[in-house]
Amino acid sequence: MKQTGLALGNWVGPVDICGMIHLDANATTPLLPEVLEAMLPWLRDGFANPSGAYAGAKRARKAIDEARGQVAEWIGAEPEEVIFTGGGTESVNTALHSLNRLTGSGAAVVSSIEHSAVLRYTETLDREMRLAPVGRDGRLDVAKFSGLLEGAAFVSIMTANNETGVIQPVREARDLAHAKGLPFHTDAIQAAGKIPLHVQELGADLLSISAHKFHGPKGIGALYVRKGLRFSPLLLGGGQEGGRRSGTENTAAIVGMGAAAAAMRRNFSDRSGEKLAAMRDAFEAKVLAEVSGVTANGSRENRLPNTSHLSFEGCEAAGLLILLDEAGIACSAGSACMTGKQKPSHVQLAMGISEKLAKSSLRISFSVLNTMEEAIAAASAVKRAVEKLRRIQGFGVGPVVVYSP
Repeated sequence: MKQTGLALGNWVGPVDICGMIHLDANATTPLLPEVLEAMLPWLRDGFANPSGAYAGAKRARKAIDEARGQVAEWIGAEPEEVIFTGGGTESVNTALHSLNRLTGSGAAVVSSIEHSAVLRYTETLDREMRLAPVGRDGRLDVAKFSGLLEGAAFVSIMTANNETGVIQPVREARDLAHAKGLPFHTDAIQAAGKIPLHVQELGADLLSISAHKFHGPKGIGALYVRKGLRFSPLLLGGGQEGGRRSGTENTAAIVGMGAAAAAMRRNFSDRSGEKLAAMRDAFEAKVLAEVSGVTANGSRENRLPNTSHLSFEGCEAAGLLILLDEAGIACSAGSACMTGKQKPSHVQLAMGISEKLAKSSLRISFSVLNTMEEAIAAASAVKRAVEKLRRIQGFGVGPVVVYSP
């Protein structure tokens, strides 16, 4: 296994794994070495059930409490406001379940570009589902959103889109929802670890995050529930997590999430975001300068610093992914959850992008462990892949188009 390292502030870790340059951080990120080290004792000897009364169980309980404190401190919450879940999807489903159970009649208002964890769960509810539209820049249309709130019961608007990286006007949406007395949930899973995330500033009543998006382990997430908010659990059983999420706790994963949160709080800064944006911008600049018929999708200003979303006229994304994989570049065509389903992205369709162009899109997403050299190498690989695919499929030279708000 080939590994290289990047020193960015205090960041040092693996980047090039098994000969691949990983540029799919919005799908998942590698464990930080310190996270793995924190988890190992709980995978080996710390197997005791945290609900037990003996010494080993008490040590596991203490480790979970410490991890809860680390996550809470990172997002600006109180420890008792943090519930550990089995991942981001469970966190989102739990939030929506609770809102559905504890609010009166009325519609559920969500944006048209939400992750499927929000959309598919909301579709199952026995209440009206209202989809708030977005503009061509991928941002929530606040005026139209406001018009959907009359007769609503609750609201869920994501903090940043997982495909385009476009940051949503969450505070404006929250203010409008709260003005109507509506509880507000935000899916912050893609934003966590890429931009500062503080629950008091966002003002959401519930907020979802997932550890593997910020260099923690998979299969563990968290749900912030504002103190004093009524709550109804999704999973019932032994009453773990203060009766809010039953099931024996995954001590190792929880400790890993805590360690990842602590690392983010310790090391992530505006400078880290600037370095992510520098890699993204260098990648985009090279592709846009050297490849014709490219559309850069979404707002240029209001987006995550690590995410580039491009469409390539005359190319199927599936073909590009094969060629890039052969070139040692790991990226995706939109959400990793939709890979292989051969359908245009609902996010891009909601933005007004044609079905044909939507099927030609790539998402390149960097992490703090990538390097500028990798960004430039990836741009060159994309150029070669596009040229090769167009030679095979035939393509007329077209303009470079960049959409801004």
